[in-house]
Amino acid sequence: MARPGGRRQDSGECVAELREWRPVVYRKCTDPLWLLLFFLFWAGSMFITGYAVMAGAAERLVLGYDSFGNICGRKNTPVKGAPLSGQDMTNKKYVFFLNSCSLEMQSLKISSVSLCVSSCPQEQLNSLEDLQSFARNNGSCLCVYNLNVSSYTLNPKAAELCPTLPVPPSKSFPLFNRCVPQHPECYSKYASVLISMVNEMDVFHRILSGILAGRDTVIGLSVLALAFCFIVVLTFRFSRTLLVHTLIALVVFGLLFVSGVLWWLYYDYRNDPSTELETQKENVKFLLGYAIFSTIITIVLLSLILVLRKNLQFTVQLFQIVGKIISRIPFLLFQPLWTFLILIVYWIFWVAVLLSLGTAGTAQTTSEGQVEYRALSGICYMAWYHFVGLIWTSEFILACQQMTIAGAVVTCYFNRNKNSPPRHPVLSSISILFCYHLGTVVKGSFLITILRIPRIVLLHLFNILKQKESACAKCLLKCCSCWLWCQEGCLSYFNQHVYTTTAINGTSFCTSAKDAVHILAKSSAEFASISCCGDFIIFLGKVFVVCFTVFGGLMAFNYHRELQAWVVPLLLVGFFAYLMSHSFLSVFEVTLDAMFLCFAIDMETNDGSAEKPYFVDQELLMFVNQSNNLTEGHKHRTMRRDNEDGTELQPMT
Repeated sequence: MARPGGRRQDSGECVAELREWRPVVYRKCTDPLWLLLFFLFWAGSMFITGYAVMAGAAERLVLGYDSFGNICGRKNTPVKGAPLSGQDMTNKKYVFFLNSCSLEMQSLKISSVSLCVSSCPQEQLNSLEDLQSFARNNGSCLCVYNLNVSSYTLNPKAAELCPTLPVPPSKSFPLFNRCVPQHPECYSKYASVLISMVNEMDVFHRILSGILAGRDTVIGLSVLALAFCFIVVLTFRFSRTLLVHTLIALVVFGLLFVSGVLWWLYYDYRNDPSTELETQKENVKFLLGYAIFSTIITIVLLSLILVLRKNLQFTVQLFQIVGKIISRIPFLLFQPLWTFLILIVYWIFWVAVLLSLGTAGTAQTTSEGQVEYRALSGICYMAWYHFVGLIWTSEFILACQQMTIAGAVVTCYFNRNKNSPPRHPVLSSISILFCYHLGTVVKGSFLITILRIPRIVLLHLFNILKQKESACAKCLLKCCSCWLWCQEGCLSYFNQHVYTTTAINGTSFCTSAKDAVHILAKSSAEFASISCCGDFIIFLGKVFVVCFTVFGGLMAFNYHRELQAWVVPLLLVGFFAYLMSHSFLSVFEVTLDAMFLCFAIDMETNDGSAEKPYFVDQELLMFVNQSNNLTEGHKHRTMRRDNEDGTELQPMT
């Protein structure tokens, strides 16, 4: 529908309505039903969070626990029916098995009684007197808690309540905080049982174990990715030819080096005779997939760099113009920082809930006073719901940033006095977003989520079909996944223009999408090459951040091969690094796209006359004409528009 004040133009029997493009002052809420749907979805997420907090215990997964329901390394609450539960294990951080040389697996549980001890025995203990002496000298009691140290040699049941003699020397294992026996025969038996236990765990719990074991490394790599983001932002802000050349050279080096390291690690793992654990076999599979994917990306990007190398000087000029716009709105550079902090808080919350879900279970006591944990039903469905929340909420946060930047750029572009920019354009854009357009942002982020979830499901089905000889089905799934990935990328790009159109006209998502398609269809040929070159250089900046972060992760995780599904945390680090770089570099990306959309609207609506002058800077106009050789085309367009009815854009107040 045309806004009041719009004009009609008759052409034969058809009547076409012209949109009156203007940054409106008086707005109304757009897409309120989608905002209500998002609130309802988060109500479900809060229910899952409360359930996970009440029923889960993530510390059991990483700290370990004894046979009586006590988590090692912390204070515990009593479990009804278990008299030895509820003890303070703050100083007892290691799990010790009374019969470490004769372990057996029974329903994913080790049959031997386990205790929390403060230290593992470094030397072999051959008698009860040795156990008593070790307890007194090291403060580490290796017998059941209700047996006093002075009664080790006096109590007739000491043989049942103390470990089987002789007790082999052991060391604390870094992942599960277990005391691992060092005697060759005991170690082989212990390792075989532990391998069986880890291999029989589902992938969900193995991934959680890997994330928890490498949590310090993941945090460190996230900080490293943040530092790389600042480097790339400064490069684009103070864009010079030498800096851009250096960035491209580093990207080429990073792509080649990371691909080479991935292939080398795959060859090293594949030929390692000690690869027995399922987690290690998964590492090999993931490394092969990473290596193939990295090689394909490297070939494609190197080809594009070779093709677009002649447009590099135009790209440098383009970023200088974008930098000039950002210099008028300096707080735009701080916008990604707040977005990043919000994302970090949400991701920490999401991981904490995921860990709690993974350990949700009810404590049940046995006749011997021991405690067993039974998994709760429905956890898998909650985990999938929680995963959808990760995608939708992350995309929503990023979309809010895009809308904020687009609103600020629109406010400054449609301002007649370029030397006196509007006051607080970022705060004004944020207030308009939260007051009127959250529903539009929710809808845009939901569409991205709808495309991403089927792609993840298809990848999961592809992994299942790897075990079967069905080449046709696997090829079909891969093709569908690639198609969805392309659609997702196109939709993400299109959403940016929709948000800019909403910032200008204050219309709903569908109406803004229709208007954006209309204006882009007329000007796509003029701005395609310029916008593509700029977006490609920005994408190379994201690749730079991901490449060097993943390289740091490869070096860090490769030192911890034992029992860790470290390739999955590495994938998580790469995903977070990309989101960080996307969050920071989207300032330039959204500013660039919003600037060109505003320019297209300006050219479509005005003709440069005294009655309808342009809003565009002369520098931008000269750049567009020079890069696209549109001088003559612009003259013809001006002559054509002299006979058309235009609409003067009004600046936002």
